[in-house]
Amino acid sequence: MSIALAFSRAQVGIDAPLVRVEAHITGGLPRFSIVGLPETAVRESKDRVRSALMNARFEFPSRRITVNLAPADLPKEGGRFDLPIAIGILAATGQIPSAKLGEHELVGELGLAGDLRSVHGVLPAAMQLRATDRTLIAPEDDAREAALVSDIAVLPATHLLEVCAHLGDGAPLSAVKSAEMATGLQKYPDLADVVDQFQARRAVEVAAAGGHNLLLIGPPGAGKTMLAVRLAGIIPPMSESQALASAAIRSVSNERFDPREWGQRPFRSPHHSASAVALVGGGSRARPGEISLAHNGILFLDELPEFDRRVLEVLREPMESNRIHISRAANRVEYPAAFQLVAAMNPCPCGWLGDPSGRCRCTVDRIRRYRSRVSGPLLDRIDLHVEVPPLDPKVLGAESRARGETSAEVLTRVVRARERQLGRTNRLNRELTPAEIDRDCKLRPSGRELLRRASEKLGFSARAWHRILKVARTLADLEEENEIHTRHLSEAIGYRSLDRRANDSSRK
Repeated sequence: MSIALAFSRAQVGIDAPLVRVEAHITGGLPRFSIVGLPETAVRESKDRVRSALMNARFEFPSRRITVNLAPADLPKEGGRFDLPIAIGILAATGQIPSAKLGEHELVGELGLAGDLRSVHGVLPAAMQLRATDRTLIAPEDDAREAALVSDIAVLPATHLLEVCAHLGDGAPLSAVKSAEMATGLQKYPDLADVVDQFQARRAVEVAAAGGHNLLLIGPPGAGKTMLAVRLAGIIPPMSESQALASAAIRSVSNERFDPREWGQRPFRSPHHSASAVALVGGGSRARPGEISLAHNGILFLDELPEFDRRVLEVLREPMESNRIHISRAANRVEYPAAFQLVAAMNPCPCGWLGDPSGRCRCTVDRIRRYRSRVSGPLLDRIDLHVEVPPLDPKVLGAESRARGETSAEVLTRVVRARERQLGRTNRLNRELTPAEIDRDCKLRPSGRELLRRASEKLGFSARAWHRILKVARTLADLEEENEIHTRHLSEAIGYRSLDRRANDSSRK
């Protein structure tokens, strides 16, 4: 047989389109050609495959070898096609039988001695395998990751010879079982560790219940970072589909995915020196950025005004669409980015505006310039603006002080509130459409009048109007109320008016 067909998977974002690896052996002068839009790493497969076959004691044909990676217009990158290319050549030359090739998909990079090495993006390939009846053969280091996908068979291998024996009459490979995965839940810091700050704790609970974006404003050491970190501990666990989506993004990134982190919500905290590409993603291979790595989790931006303003502006579109599009000359990649933004900032450059000690010496113009680093359109997309005041030394020095509720106690209420939301619209309140807001966030006449007067006084935009209603709906869900009452609406308005009050005070 002079031609053989093997199956593999490419990587385009978090998609893994099928690739048919066709190996054809003909007479003529020895030549090894790979066609089908391969990039440099794929073209270099010729040397890796030749050495691997020879060191595994196979015959490398001294004839014309043509390997076609179809479809031809799909860019191919990385060393993931080494294994299917080698198997295709062996099958085309009759050194291994080809009867089982159609039952398997192969992914893996070959070492010069024939050993199999890990590659990026095996999990998306395994997810796409669900729609077929084929079995995935992958390097042992990647098989545990691929086995996170239920209802598929994943065969780990460490060497080319093991794969050949499995496809031939030798020892078959043993499948990895999902039950063997280590999936221990991460222990998040307890919310009870936060001293005092009852209003901020309340806002964190509301943010967790409705998935709302949160801005914490307060002096250094008030507990802003502590609150942000503990938010992850009061958000319900991810569903299997959410966990797979988040793991798939990590799988195709430069960080890779650790199966021991399965089911844990991402918590990303980039430094304020991060570039726009670091947040959005990009590069020659269009890898995901921080906002995609935070998909189904939290993106925490500490010292918000210290970020470059142009960097912050890239958050605006994905905060509305929950997706990010990365366009390059050769292709266009789309990554999901349904993250929950939590930001923290000081009230002024020195951080002590309004402190009773009078230590703040910031001028009005300096405060205004500091706050203007965060644009109005971005602030408008943040549902909850919460003041975190400095802690009273008497509270800190007290030998015995009342502890707040634990994360487990708060999580119970958050779970019930989310169940009400999902049962009503199958989405969180943060994601309600205008039609669903009109239907599920109806107000009494007194409530409509209250919101109208607040909007006239504080200058709310239409977006802010809708976000106030979404937060009020979440407050009602936390109390298991079907109707939004005035107290819910008043609290939701209070979360939006803090930044306006702060700006007014800085002008005085």
